[in-house]
Amino acid sequence: MLPDLKFPDVKFPDLTSDDVFRLETKRLWLRWPRASDAAAIAAFAALPEVARMTAAIPHPYPAREADRFILQARAENAAGAALHLALSQKTGARPVIGLVTAVMTETGEAEIGYAVAPQAWGNGFATEAVKALVDAIFNLSAAPRIRANSRLGNLASQRVLEKAGFSHIDTGLDLLPARGGLHSCNRFCLERTDWRRSGLERRMPPMAQQSRSATETLAEAAAEALGE
Repeated sequence: MLPDLKFPDVKFPDLTSDDVFRLETKRLWLRWPRASDAAAIAAFAALPEVARMTAAIPHPYPAREADRFILQARAENAAGAALHLALSQKTGARPVIGLVTAVMTETGEAEIGYAVAPQAWGNGFATEAVKALVDAIFNLSAAPRIRANSRLGNLASQRVLEKAGFSHIDTGLDLLPARGGLHSCNRFCLERTDWRRSGLERRMPPMAQQSRSATETLAEAAAEALGE
């Protein structure tokens, strides 16, 4: 049974609150996690080299932690409080090779995080997924900016953010609950205005469950909310 969950007033649109929602990139599907993904998620989340760079993955990884995560992720997605998506390749057996998450804050900004299985490192999957998530946030919400952090020394994660257009803001102590307290992190930010000016802006293609007009309507609504 899930604990009582408190969700922020600022939410993702109804479109993302249905488990048929998904994003497509050249090589990946980004979709809601499913119960059948538990073994694949546990296989990489339990590795110390993955967990130690994250704020939320515990180590040692408890039994059935992946099941708990999936239940909570789906509840938060359904409530519009977050967007937790599993990454799977379009080819082969298509097991889950990573996760990306976006959370809306009370101030209307978005915060993202991500983790990729070590066997998939070095192939650009994290960058590809983060770019798709950024596009979804800016196309489907009125968030003025997206924030992210990376543990000091995690150069691979920093490169992912830089390739996705994020700028380094500062370095400081951030709370990483699963790591037991405050840790030195580099903080990054991508402003909506920079996303547009730098040529990073990409319209979302229509997904299997929606028409092009639905995508355009959501994008127009976000622009209207920003007074554009």
